[in-house]
Order: sequence, then structure tokens, then C-alpha cells
Amino acid sequence: MNPSHYYTLTASCPDRVGIVARVATFIAENKGWITETSHHADLHTGRYFMRIQIVADSLDCHLAELRRRFTPIGEEFQMDWHITDSAVKKRIVILVSKQEHCLYDILARWKSKDLDVEIPCVISNHNDLRGVVEWHDIPFHHVPVTAEKKAEAYEEVLRLFEDARADVMVLARYMQILSPEMCDAYPGRIINIHHSFLPSFVGAKPYHQAHVRGVKLIGATCHYVTSELDAGPIIEQDTVRIDHGDSPEDLVRYGKDIEKTVLARGLRYHVEDRVLVNSNRTVVFR
Repeated sequence: MNPSHYYTLTASCPDRVGIVARVATFIAENKGWITETSHHADLHTGRYFMRIQIVADSLDCHLAELRRRFTPIGEEFQMDWHITDSAVKKRIVILVSKQEHCLYDILARWKSKDLDVEIPCVISNHNDLRGVVEWHDIPFHHVPVTAEKKAEAYEEVLRLFEDARADVMVLARYMQILSPEMCDAYPGRIINIHHSFLPSFVGAKPYHQAHVRGVKLIGATCHYVTSELDAGPIIEQDTVRIDHGDSPEDLVRYGKDIEKTVLARGLRYHVEDRVLVNSNRTVVFR
């Protein structure tokens, strides 16, 4: 039996008595060995959230059959549910502009297998980072974004994303505002790193805004992208303390360190199926 190969069941549904007992009984009836389980009941929304990790080889059926057998339970409890296979790596497409720090960090984690994903391509509105991407033997696509041809550019980005059969789009300081149609097409599948501790200082130059306000903490926010600018469900955040002697340039430098670590953590939570969207918030089972 290989405990490193597992299936992950994630589900959310209206809260009621008996959910845990019913699901646990189902797994036991199918000989499943549970290695990790997390639960949360939201008293405000009345919804229940769960994440259960099961050793794949312990079950008496294959994944397709497990999904078929679980379907009646999902219907009974009105669940939004998924079962994923750890042997199938998530495919991420990275969008980047000219700032390289978040891209470098993701590529380093991917190269060292610290981040167990596939990167079918990187898309950029500039050519500056082509060399480092192609050095990693990853296809690089230059898709310029201009005011006159923004719609055409985003159509090309979507085509590349679909052709790559990607699971998630990562905006690694892409510095472009996606169209509402693009955001609505992939809810919960576009991850952004914003160089601010949202909801404070949205939009451009948040570190300069923070400096003007004299704040003592700056931070970064990893969130899902929605059609409302910088207002999507938050996955992860972090901060660093600053003082009166720090310039806006110092804040930018400190911020880069936070941005790449927050994005990496948020992306890891997503690809490990640890994030469940709860209206405009998230439940993150770390």
C-alpha cells in the first residue's frame, strides 16, 4: 500500500445532522483508509465544509467507480463535491509581466519538486522574461496587451489556457486587469498576488499609498480573481513591520519577499485542494 498516493474528497453543503457519519461510513464500507480529515461549519451561512484524504490503494474500487458510488450521497446532502487524485498533477499556466520575483520563486519550487505541479506554458505581455522561462524548457508565449487590442489579446490568452488543458491560471504580478468575461469564465481558477494587505490600498502603487498614510505594517494578499477589482475571495495573507525611516523603495523591496511567499502558500493550498470558496470568503484547511 502506497500512502503517498491518495484521493482527496472535498465537499460543501447545507449543514445538517449526520453528514460526517454518513461520509465516514461510506469510506469505511469501501475499505478506505483516512489519513487526514478537516471539517468546518459556518454558523453565519449555514454551510458545512469538509476535506478528507484517503489512501488510494486501500479502497476496493478505482476512482471512477468511487465517484459513481458517492454520487447518491452528494445528491442526498445537496453537496458541491469533488474527488481528486494525487497522482494527477495540477496544470498551472503562469501570467507575468516584467517583474520577475514571483515567477522565479514558482519556477524554483517547481524545479526542486517542492511544488508538485506541471507548467505547460508561461504567458507574458512582454518579452523580458522569455530567456529564463525557456531555460527551464517551458514554452513562452508573448501576447502583447494594448488598449486598442485588449479583447483580442485576452481571447488569445484564453485559447492558450484551454489548449494547455490547464487547471489554474496564476497571475504572478501580471499587472493587467482581466476582462469581466475572462474572470467569470473561470471562477475559483484564477489566482492573483496583490502587493497589498487587502482590502486596504487596492489598485496601483499600494506601497506608495501605504507610505503616504504612514502605516506600520505592509503586506501581500493571494486571492481568487473576480470581475470586481482586487475583491475576490482571499486565500492567504502576510505582513511585515515597517517604520518611519523606510522609504517607498524600501517598502517595495520588503514587499517582494512577502509577495512570493504568500503566492507560493496560496498556490500550494489550491493545488492540494485545501481551499473551498464560501461566498466571497474561503475556508482553507491548512
